[in-house]
Amino acid sequence: MKLLIDAGNTRLKWRLEQDGLVLDEGWSALGGGDPLVGIEGRLDAVSRVGVSTVIREEKRLELLAYLQQKVSAPVNFHWAEARRCGLQNSYADVKTMGADRWHGMYGAWKRCKSGYAVIDAGSAITVDYVNSTGEHLGGYILPGLKMMLRSLKSDAARILFEAGALSGSDPGKSTAECVNQGLSWLSRAMIERVGRDMSDLGLSQALVTGGDAGRLLQLGLEGAHYPSLVLEGLSYIDREMAGE
Repeated sequence: MKLLIDAGNTRLKWRLEQDGLVLDEGWSALGGGDPLVGIEGRLDAVSRVGVSTVIREEKRLELLAYLQQKVSAPVNFHWAEARRCGLQNSYADVKTMGADRWHGMYGAWKRCKSGYAVIDAGSAITVDYVNSTGEHLGGYILPGLKMMLRSLKSDAARILFEAGALSGSDPGKSTAECVNQGLSWLSRAMIERVGRDMSDLGLSQALVTGGDAGRLLQLGLEGAHYPSLVLEGLSYIDREMAGE
């Protein structure tokens, strides 16, 4: 059995697989206790661990030590690559690309038969475009919705508000409305830009993942929701690296 880990900035997602079949998966907020406590009884059967992560090196080493305490199997961290099975990275220095972006793109590459966009709405929102020949056309990194809310609460003096649902984008008539509808406005502008880019680049599919994917879809982003897209790409790569 294989354990796959997608460790982001705020939460850890895990998956148990056997011969490419998903047995179980889940997630836990980082800093909220033992993220694998619910499956401890099954970890003795794990023969391999594959990890995709964007956390800083100090935290990565802590994660490695934690996993080595939990399982006796080898722990393999997978990073962005220049190319894999027809997918071509546009970065000159691939080490500077977050592993989650590469693994999300690769998961989408295995699913799609035409050009696509991957929108990962996590702590940061990333957008990546790939054409039908597998060429990564570039992308964007933007602050995520929760990050923007935290920034306004912590860095802007005298802006007092309660976070609410993002729906309308009309001018607000209270601080709370101005903030929440301002974030909705920014999100809708991003969604419109993604739509234009996809049309201009001839891309036909949008795959959406990340913790805030549902909010972007509610705001009008046209795409298919794949909550475990990064884990899917990681699974393919880990199996290929192991020669399976």
